[in-house]
Amino acid sequence: MIEPRRFVLGTAPRNAACGVVLAGAAAAAIGIAGDPQRTWPELLLNSFYIVGASLGGMVFIAIHYLSGAAWSASIRRIPEAMMAAVPVSAVLMLSLFFGREWIYPARDSGAHARYLGTPFFFGRMALFVVLWTIFAVLMRRTSVRQDADPSPLHHQRMVRYSAAFAVVLAVSFSLASFDWIMTLEPRWTSTIFAVYMFAGLLVQAVAAITLGVVLLRDRGHFAGIVNEDQLRDLGRLLFAFSSFWAYIWFSQYLLIWYGNIPEEATYYVRRTGEGWIALFLLSVVVNWAVPFLLLLSRSSKRNPIVLEFVAIVLLAGRWLDLYVTVMPNVIAAPDVRVTDALIAAGYAGVFFLAAGRALASVPLVPLNDPHLRESRAPAGRALRRA
Repeated sequence: MIEPRRFVLGTAPRNAACGVVLAGAAAAAIGIAGDPQRTWPELLLNSFYIVGASLGGMVFIAIHYLSGAAWSASIRRIPEAMMAAVPVSAVLMLSLFFGREWIYPARDSGAHARYLGTPFFFGRMALFVVLWTIFAVLMRRTSVRQDADPSPLHHQRMVRYSAAFAVVLAVSFSLASFDWIMTLEPRWTSTIFAVYMFAGLLVQAVAAITLGVVLLRDRGHFAGIVNEDQLRDLGRLLFAFSSFWAYIWFSQYLLIWYGNIPEEATYYVRRTGEGWIALFLLSVVVNWAVPFLLLLSRSSKRNPIVLEFVAIVLLAGRWLDLYVTVMPNVIAAPDVRVTDALIAAGYAGVFFLAAGRALASVPLVPLNDPHLRESRAPAGRALRRA
């Protein structure tokens, strides 16, 4: 019998997160009033970041069910909590409608005016986020019902939802990546851009899940539940997906560099020019070189300290990757202001509050998952930092 443990979101972190959200909202309001041309793309960047984190939780769950994985059953509530932020991240994405003239100027004219015009463009955005929200609600509701009812029907239903979601995501996220990010460079094209964005989403998701597992384990919530083999598996995923991201990054860069077609090369000319080259290279170092070197040895993949550090680095690296993708279209050189940091922190606070509330609303371990007994550590085994 699995004890129905509960996570409690403390008053201090909740108040701190609320304060950060308020500060971020104030910074966004000041930025929109004083410099909307710079602020609205920042809101796009941060909205896309937390959309990626939310969807990443759903992707992890879908992979869990479709592959029949057992090792991740005991940590499933963490990606579920991330998934619970999908509705709020959807609202934040849709709010970009009010800044469309600053983010996507002159999209109602030209050869692709009908496809990129405001009605169809934001209609697609609404369709994508509504579909993701529906799947998030269905998967979350089914998982919670399984806690009270051990019927195998709930597990079967989750498998079906995961399969349908995988198909929907493949199409919708690809189109969303093209619409929301690639069209910031209207004349630029890349046939693997959607794969590149999806690779970043995978890294971001596994990093967030790993960080959550390590922090909760260190505080005793996962005592006797999460073992060193599961930490090793998370380390392997971090290592694999960061390397996959680097492979796609290099493939995109190499093909465009070798082809040397002006409308394709312009994207990299701007990002490798004076001012941006340092952040362009730093993104590769942070998103691949650091995790690759730190996780290369077998022991490091089991070490919670190393995993925690790498997860934080990769979460920061994902934001940096999006920053280098979005902001060179707006500013000539990197110029991070206090308001920029507050806006980013505010979005992080929104995600933290949504995920934390979801994590605290149900038992920390899914009680009737058929793979739970196989995934959990031996009873009474004390797990400490290596």
